[in-house]
Amino acid sequence: MSSRITKAVSNLHILQSSVKWHHMEHSATSLWDTYSGLISNQAMILALNSSFVDPVLQFETQLKIINSSFKMAFAVTNLDEVREIRMNEDDEDDIESLYRTILNLFEDTLLILVSKDVYKLQILKEMVVWMNEDNSYMQEEAMVVISRVLSFAARKVKGSASVNAPCLGVLAAELSLLCSHSDPSITQQAFVGMYHLLCIAKCQSEGTAKSKNKKYDKPENHCIQPSSSGTEFLPKNLQKDKSKIAQSVGKTLLPPLLTDFVWSLLMKLSVPDQTIASEAATILTLTLECNAHKVTMVSKIVDTIYKQLCGDDSPILREAMLRVITLLTRTSPKKVIFQLMDYPVPADDILILMWYAAGAESSVVPHVLKTILLILKGKPREMEKITERKHFSLNATNMMPVAASQALCTLLPLGPYKKAVAQFFPQLLMALMLQLFYSSNLRLMTEDRPFYARDALRVLLNCSGLQEVDTALNRKNCWNQFSQVLFHHHGVYLVAKTLSEYKFPQFPETLHYLYKLAVEGPRRSEDSVITITFLTELLNNFFKDPFPEKFLVLFRNWVNDPDPAVCKLSLQKIASMAPVINEIENVCSLLTSILDAFLSKDTTVIIRALITLRKLLDRLDKVTYSSLFTRIASSYCPLMDHANGGIRSMAIHHFGQLLMDMSQYTWMLNDVVNAGLVPLILFLEDTEERVVKLISHQKYITDLISETLGFLESSRRYLKRGSVILLGYLAKLGGHLLLRDEIDVMIEAIDRVIRDEDPVIRELAEITNKIFLEIAHKLTTSTIKQSFQRLFNFIYLKKLKLLYNYNLTKNLTGSPMGIKEIRSDKEAIISDHYEDGLVKNEGFPSALEHSSEEK
Repeated sequence: MSSRITKAVSNLHILQSSVKWHHMEHSATSLWDTYSGLISNQAMILALNSSFVDPVLQFETQLKIINSSFKMAFAVTNLDEVREIRMNEDDEDDIESLYRTILNLFEDTLLILVSKDVYKLQILKEMVVWMNEDNSYMQEEAMVVISRVLSFAARKVKGSASVNAPCLGVLAAELSLLCSHSDPSITQQAFVGMYHLLCIAKCQSEGTAKSKNKKYDKPENHCIQPSSSGTEFLPKNLQKDKSKIAQSVGKTLLPPLLTDFVWSLLMKLSVPDQTIASEAATILTLTLECNAHKVTMVSKIVDTIYKQLCGDDSPILREAMLRVITLLTRTSPKKVIFQLMDYPVPADDILILMWYAAGAESSVVPHVLKTILLILKGKPREMEKITERKHFSLNATNMMPVAASQALCTLLPLGPYKKAVAQFFPQLLMALMLQLFYSSNLRLMTEDRPFYARDALRVLLNCSGLQEVDTALNRKNCWNQFSQVLFHHHGVYLVAKTLSEYKFPQFPETLHYLYKLAVEGPRRSEDSVITITFLTELLNNFFKDPFPEKFLVLFRNWVNDPDPAVCKLSLQKIASMAPVINEIENVCSLLTSILDAFLSKDTTVIIRALITLRKLLDRLDKVTYSSLFTRIASSYCPLMDHANGGIRSMAIHHFGQLLMDMSQYTWMLNDVVNAGLVPLILFLEDTEERVVKLISHQKYITDLISETLGFLESSRRYLKRGSVILLGYLAKLGGHLLLRDEIDVMIEAIDRVIRDEDPVIRELAEITNKIFLEIAHKLTTSTIKQSFQRLFNFIYLKKLKLLYNYNLTKNLTGSPMGIKEIRSDKEAIISDHYEDGLVKNEGFPSALEHSSEEK
């Protein structure tokens, strides 16, 4: 209803005015045309305002019409015509009244639009742009209209819950520059307009704060702090000190609007008018001095500054923009430094100037170094998340870590950085050691690229009072060889060793950081190798074996690291501690971790674990040895069935050494030896000769024969086949130790197996039966002769040859390498280490027992 009334009143006013000045159509043609045009334009604007046209399209159309009205209303020719008429005509009052009516008509149109939607204050921003584009327009009259519309808007939004006026930032920038205009009348209107604009912004900020409090605060705790009255915005106060404009704007505008304000002034720095550029630089600096923390889109601003500096060499522009970089770094170091590192490498002179500007204040140097360290965690040419926020390089090749290394070469020699580098020495040292590795790989593809990681490391050493270390490494030709990939790990060792040789004073904090790094775990597997190499060398030079327990825990954990290289490095160091193995507190835990490494999928890790364990067992005291004997012995058994022949051979050999080491503890050997020798002797049929050659223990043969006979009745085919083969070898090996009655029992047992349903078992049983018959044929019937023969033959053993030529890998059906069987009351019990069942390549059971029925 109110909109219809407003429209009716407006139409009536227009009609009355048209009748009043109709007689001037011929005497003041230009003014009359302007007046008629404005009436026509206003009608179209109001019609659009009441329509259901898309809001964006509606505003764009209205803006075009208003632009046309602006050009008509504020053209200088209109004012000249008024002055001419006043000199030659008697109706000068009507002429001037018509002119004032034209201005009021334009102003009324704006007031109607803003009364419906404060968003359309955007038109005022465009008016200032139109004014600046053409000085022929009447700027004072235009500023009067702008300040009046702002005054109306300020009264309208007072007390509003929300104010949708996104143009305030840009409009504030334009008004702040007009506050320094050479025309005092324009300056006065600009101050008035700024006052009303800040009042609107204050209402907007308070409305936003209220909505946030309602959303996040509990009702009982809801409290809004009393706001200022706005007297600080009064024109007389702003005019006293122009810095108050910047302070008030920075304090009052919301962050997005303040960013628009800063951005607009930043664009003014490159305008041809040096007066405007200088004024913009002053206001921009004053604003950022206290309110840079509210500015968003920092990265975009930094990027724009870089592009502007590359294209314009103006001293005012350069000084002002570099100052902006300094002030933004004060409150947003991460954003600034990340953006500065996101340009092509090597950096050009402009970028280096921006680096200097970013670290110009000593208070921000620690933050700059922290951010550079964050970037150095990245790997060149690898896209990754390197901060809490998602920041990915704009450059697809991601050379930010290389740029960060170059930045260190540039910044570290500066005074403020020399003082701060001591705080970050360990982090910088290790970060650059890793970058050396990454960069050496990178140089394979780009031979002409500077080696900034190496150069930055040398600068770091020299800035940290370690010039002698740098010189020593140079004598060793370390720096020149770092570019070679194969040299890098040795280079890491040389750096750590040389630092230790010169007793570098940063050792305590470096050791602490390395320990922290090792506990937390590196980002990549290759990082682990470098960390372990460096840490191990430092420990070797500053501690005697064994290392303190806190470091031994690290090596124990690294034994089972997913990276095989890490496992082997750890095992190698543990092996070197063999002479002091009995001085280690938790030696059992250390040995257990080595046994766990037997389960690795990497054969080289298993071999290294076998070698390391053997070295330690050679020096281990017997009490500890005996407590772990069962666990160690059972761990060897699966390796006897490993796919790798070298591992099988080594496991068998070490198992034999284990038996010899513990021969005096016979009371605890029987179960383990009997269980272990069953799979051990089955590998007499191994296709690799190194596996077949093992040591024979004749005193166990008769016991093993008795034990093995029980397996002939097993329901598991692989045990039945294995026992048939084992009986043949045992008989061949120790037949001269057997009596005729024992042979008869064996023949009777094997006869039942010859009738087995499995053709493979039947074939094997026939071979074994033939062996038994040959032995029986050679035996004498006299008991006395048998006893004498047995005693005489006990002192020698026979050399065996392959008897069956049976290849396990070709007959996996029902074997421990090809099936997983379930425990039952009537079957053999698997040892604790393999109690979940037998799977391929996990070997034979470590201990086998039979039910009374099977025996």
